[in-house]
Amino acid sequence: MTASDDSLRNCLAPAKLNLFLHITGRRPDGFHSLQTVFQLLNWGDLLHFSRRDDGVITRKTDVPRVPEADDLVVRAARLLKQHTGTRYGVEIEIDKRLPMGAGLGGGSSDAATTLLALNRLWGLALSREVLQNLGLQLGADVPFFVFGKNAFAEGVGEALQAVQLPKRFFLVVNPAVHVPTAAIFSEKSLTRDTKVAKIVEFLAQQRLDNWPDSFGRNDMQAVVVEKYVEVAQVLEWFSNLTPTRITGSGASVFAAFVSKAEAEMAQVKLPASWKSVVTASLDSHPLFAFAS
Repeated sequence: MTASDDSLRNCLAPAKLNLFLHITGRRPDGFHSLQTVFQLLNWGDLLHFSRRDDGVITRKTDVPRVPEADDLVVRAARLLKQHTGTRYGVEIEIDKRLPMGAGLGGGSSDAATTLLALNRLWGLALSREVLQNLGLQLGADVPFFVFGKNAFAEGVGEALQAVQLPKRFFLVVNPAVHVPTAAIFSEKSLTRDTKVAKIVEFLAQQRLDNWPDSFGRNDMQAVVVEKYVEVAQVLEWFSNLTPTRITGSGASVFAAFVSKAEAEMAQVKLPASWKSVVTASLDSHPLFAFAS
């Protein structure tokens, strides 16, 4: 990242993985009660911010199928400006790397990075808690990215406890399919009564030599596999090689490795048509210091 008084460039909006994802019930407001562990990745979109003195908020980069007014980065900037009344505006550029509908949290991470970056660039000095509360208005995963640490999450994903996770390398494979989260949540066959787990149960199994699937499962995976043959094919391909799991509501499938070399050895065996990346885990958001 490079910074000056009026710009921040090459700000990483890191992807996330759900090491497990349990749906423990349905709330009176219609949302689902979840338990998950979020893992940050050293891979994601790159955002660039240039402060404007005229108060205008604009997105300089075209994002296919995402109108500017609907883009979470623009909505995040406008929400922050409305909340604080700052006179400043911003010009935002996006190097989009994360696919949409992939379960990697791309839009939510972009929004959180925008909140953190503008908190610094606009000189707002808002607390992390305030930014998390604003982020929840934009999406259930946004507070996690503002929180900025790997976390055990409950509620709709906004109740967060930081956890220490082993350093790992992940091979992430993204089938050429967009999985809409709302459609998976609405499926009648989705499991919604998984037993509530305790954080100490999860932490007791977190060793470097343990693959993340040593704890729990992703309750959405069976539904996604049934509806999207592309995801099923990736999971089947890995079945005799190493454990895999979808992240979020899919479509991305991930495997964990102790070393980068092991992850890359698995990657070179993949069918040539599959998009994939090898990336390291992160302990904290690159912009963590931009809120207190």
